[in-house]
Amino acid sequence: MALAEASFTQGSLMRHVSMMSFTASLGLMAVFVVDLIDIIFISMLGQDALAAAAGYASTVMFFASAVNIGLSVAAGALVSRAIGADNEVDAREFATSVAIISVAVGIVLPILALPNVHAILGLLGAEGHVADKAAQYLWIILPTTMVSGLSMTAVAVLRAHGDGSRAMYPALAGGAANGILDPIFIFALGLGLPGAAWATVAARFVTLAMALYPAVKRYNAFTYIRPQCVGRDARAAMQIAVPAVLATVATPVGTAIVTREMAKYGTDAVAGMAIISRIIPVVFSVVLALSGAIGPIIGQNYGARQMDRVKEAFFDALKFVGIYVLLAAALLFAFREPIVGLFDATGMTRTLIVLFCGPLALASFFNGAIFISNASFNNLGHPGYSTIINWARHTLGTWPLAVAGGMIWGAPGVLIGQAVGGVVFAGIAVALGLRVIANPEEDLIPTGFKYQEDRIHTLCNRCGR
Repeated sequence: MALAEASFTQGSLMRHVSMMSFTASLGLMAVFVVDLIDIIFISMLGQDALAAAAGYASTVMFFASAVNIGLSVAAGALVSRAIGADNEVDAREFATSVAIISVAVGIVLPILALPNVHAILGLLGAEGHVADKAAQYLWIILPTTMVSGLSMTAVAVLRAHGDGSRAMYPALAGGAANGILDPIFIFALGLGLPGAAWATVAARFVTLAMALYPAVKRYNAFTYIRPQCVGRDARAAMQIAVPAVLATVATPVGTAIVTREMAKYGTDAVAGMAIISRIIPVVFSVVLALSGAIGPIIGQNYGARQMDRVKEAFFDALKFVGIYVLLAAALLFAFREPIVGLFDATGMTRTLIVLFCGPLALASFFNGAIFISNASFNNLGHPGYSTIINWARHTLGTWPLAVAGGMIWGAPGVLIGQAVGGVVFAGIAVALGLRVIANPEEDLIPTGFKYQEDRIHTLCNRCGR
């Protein structure tokens, strides 16, 4: 059994950033591949209504996942800082408290949502047979929200301990289980859409087992449950989790805005954007994983009060994402014609794919810069800044520029305007991130979501941590 060791407070930061980013991206890619496999198998049933039902259900599930993601961000930040400060007891207490909170939230959310599931689906536009099928799907999956939340927390704790490899295996194992069970449940057992749901449920338990076992067996990452400690830590966790949830929810809002603007230019334009949205998670999964990957590196060094290494990690992450995006964009450019052929794209659909596989792919660097800045905000005690940056980027940095771009260049201009917004807010995020690194205790933008470390330690003394 390994003791809590601040492995990121020493050694090459570029190596740490590379290792954590690549392992996190493989796990993330597994999630996207499983989602794609689910849709493929459901589509093979030959009923468009079932695919639509799965789509509506996925939208509802996203909000439950957003809450779990927020709690996992809190777990990673709190545990990594405690490990950096060489406080093994704090690390275990924080991990245990967030795990209990994630289970509690995972129980409450389905209790509140399921009795009102048809009303919720109605708000999304689902009705009739499609709404019934989506509700059936959700009644199977939503009760396991606590399983998903606990596994995300355990994975975050593994990353906080610096074990990127073991943090990757749960998603890979869960994805493999889902991919194997999907055809068995959907076709062999004849369960149809509910079969896809049951396969996901089984995969969630596999993921949980693969996450909890190394966290407990190798790192003894959790401790006995003490209600007074859970109550004490809840405030610290929610001060990070709530803004992280709000920041996560901003992304689909931005996507909806771009989709609405793109719809003005016809179904070919929307199809092109939909294809691009499926290319991005596969090609740029490393970029999408950056925030969760480098968070523990920043957190451990902040806990150890090695602010020079925090700053170095920030710049090394920017260099890393710059190199990765250049290589990925070059590959997309080289294979743009085969990619167009793969999707049998013509007309405006083809134009948009070629545009993305050319210069616009480079804009992913600026998304990566925002993710890196968010990691610094979440782990340096200013999670509210992530919320502000994400919402500003996906509203002010999306809608006006997408509209203006569309007026000038049509459908391609919508994507160009969205990319320009990313450049602007990446600059703001990086500048603010560097200010926070230089003055982590200074509240540059009053948000109401700031981790009060001194206050938490005062409360710790009361319950005898």
